[in-house]
Amino acid sequence: MNVDSRRGPKLSLAQKCSRLAVRLRDPEWRRYGRLLLTGKAVGVGLVLLIITVVSGVFFSHVLAADAEVKAADVVNPVNTAWTLIAAFLVFGMQVGFTMLEAGFCRSRETVNVLVECVVDTCLCGILFYAIGFAFMFSHGNGFIGYHWFFLQGAPATYETTGVAFLAVWIFQFAFADTCSTITSGAMIGRTGFVGDLLYSFCVTGFIYPIIGHWAWGPDGWLALMGSDGHFFPSLGMGFHDFAGSTVVHTIGGFIALAGAIVLGPRLGRKFKRDGGAPMLPHDLTIAVSGGLILWFGWYGFNPGSTLSAMDFVGIGRVATNTTLAACAAGLTSIFYGYMKFKKWDASYTTNGFLAGLVAVTCPCYWVSPTGAVMLGGIAGVLVIMGVDLLEWLRIDDPIGAVPVHGLCGIWGTLSLGLFACGQYGATGPISPDNSAPLKGLFYGGGLQVLKAQMIGSACITLATFGVAMVVMLIVNAMGMLRLPAEMETYGMDLHEHGISAYPEYVISALGAPGGMTQELPVAEPRGLSATKQMPGLAS
Repeated sequence: MNVDSRRGPKLSLAQKCSRLAVRLRDPEWRRYGRLLLTGKAVGVGLVLLIITVVSGVFFSHVLAADAEVKAADVVNPVNTAWTLIAAFLVFGMQVGFTMLEAGFCRSRETVNVLVECVVDTCLCGILFYAIGFAFMFSHGNGFIGYHWFFLQGAPATYETTGVAFLAVWIFQFAFADTCSTITSGAMIGRTGFVGDLLYSFCVTGFIYPIIGHWAWGPDGWLALMGSDGHFFPSLGMGFHDFAGSTVVHTIGGFIALAGAIVLGPRLGRKFKRDGGAPMLPHDLTIAVSGGLILWFGWYGFNPGSTLSAMDFVGIGRVATNTTLAACAAGLTSIFYGYMKFKKWDASYTTNGFLAGLVAVTCPCYWVSPTGAVMLGGIAGVLVIMGVDLLEWLRIDDPIGAVPVHGLCGIWGTLSLGLFACGQYGATGPISPDNSAPLKGLFYGGGLQVLKAQMIGSACITLATFGVAMVVMLIVNAMGMLRLPAEMETYGMDLHEHGISAYPEYVISALGAPGGMTQELPVAEPRGLSATKQMPGLAS
């Protein structure tokens, strides 16, 4: 007989049946058995009830006005969760932008960068809730949407995505915030804070959502271009921008260009053709770290634009293409910089991989990994050429926002017409639809896609730049865009915000604003003035 040291001898089946018969004659055991069976029945019932409730909440939502379930009313929990996670990653890019801009600027304007980035985000959220999302993503006349103001009257899901409406809102808010932050990059160091608020109001409330509607709105005229009854039907191809090389980056980059032109250069900025050189960044550690945080956030920006976790192959391809384009651009930019200066430049490789990320944002869904490497490598060289062009034009862009986002946004948009590999069509809430794949010139697709991309990019770029110039000129004419010279000399951190970013140690005499003079311990031996002892102090 087998013996269990803890439970005694092991019973046979006949012995167990005999023991059960004895116990069933015992009233106490019968009461225990009924209680056990009742508990199990209740537990099974609760499980079935939970399944019924979850199915009803997530899979069978019915509008009160409709007696039958419609596909557009069904919230897909997996895709909604995926979209929210991507939105959080994209919003995290604000940390990267703040660090990048703060690191590339001078120490005397660091606080201004911090405050602008935070307040722009807050302003963007309220405006995108009130009017921005409605202008951009609701149905309208092809040029502007006019429903869902203040998020009122919204459906359960956005269009046919299956993603909860407010999850799409938070995702697109993060995109709008990115565009607004790009704009400020070329304007730091001499823009008044009130002026920043005024032009940001116009950018987030009107310029970005209205022009963005043309390409991303459900009835945008560029998105529907080439189809029957819409613009240029004979082309047979609409404008494509998967995650925003044009809609986010080109718009942001060319608003930044308009602002930099109207503002003029910072005081003391002397260009190379005049015998000068760019003003040096004050903290490359912060700048490069910010760039890497942006790279990480891009994994929400691009893969998240599928709005579908069910497109498994698609999100993997997009993430891979995003990585490879950034890697190729970072390498080509640093090697191209070394060919010019015989130095391995940290700012070149940082702006290089950012240029690759911007460029691949449009075509990331439709190109192969090899195509991503090629277009990213070209972006890494193009961004440096863009920096040199702005230097020759005497346009002061402290962080390279115009070359990175503006020029490389255009390149990435056009690259789709060259590198689309002809295998992929459109993402979907359940699975991709590859019945009508995009095929670029280099893969035997001819010029059809390239023509559509050129038309869309040109229309959005020119419209953005023209409207932005008008806005900047008006704000500047009001006397609120450019700080007065004496205030810029005093130090915009001290003038606008009342504090330096680094108050606990002495700022270098060469970089100290005039407003710091009285705070620096300066000896005056032999009757010499502080200015003579430290000639950079009053600059």
